[in-house]
Amino acid sequence: MRKVEFIYRELLFQALEKKALSFTQSDLSSRLDISLTNVNHALQPLRRMNAIKINPRNFSIVNARKILFYWASIRNLQKDIIYSTRAELPIREIEKNMPDDAVFTAYSAYKFKFRDAPADYSEVYVYAPGPEEMKRRFPPLNKNPNLFVLEKDALMEKYGKTAGIAQLFVDLWNLHEWYAKDFLKSLEERINALLE
Repeated sequence: MRKVEFIYRELLFQALEKKALSFTQSDLSSRLDISLTNVNHALQPLRRMNAIKINPRNFSIVNARKILFYWASIRNLQKDIIYSTRAELPIREIEKNMPDDAVFTAYSAYKFKFRDAPADYSEVYVYAPGPEEMKRRFPPLNKNPNLFVLEKDALMEKYGKTAGIAQLFVDLWNLHEWYAKDFLKSLEERINALLE
């Protein structure tokens, strides 16, 4: 993920999961260890689309939904895949055999976070710090992959063992499986309830 995406993830995590809508650029910069220049650069498109309001001492989110859709539209999930393979195991077994430092996203994250799955699924997407442990647990197999490992950034740990709601949304948005739309629709309903 690009640095601007770290900023969007943090803003949306705070807005959707912590109900915090007011921020300072310097606080974001120090919290995420990102330069003020990068923070300012990330906020420019949000300001142009009236998703945030710039005040003299801070800024506030006025439309989290716009930020969410903007991030989803610029996210390049395929670029973050560092390993993929076919695991000849049931999905639950694949999920159960994940290392402790893996962070679930997509279908598994939705299931674990909400204790529900809008559709059956046959792929597991996780963030991990590197492919080595995954290759040991799930050796390379040149068949249609059902396990996708994405590069985990250092900041992701603070959001838990499953991707946060916003990260989950943008990841689902960028998946090609036909049932991604069922998960996305259900998640969008949950997000709408949070924003009302």
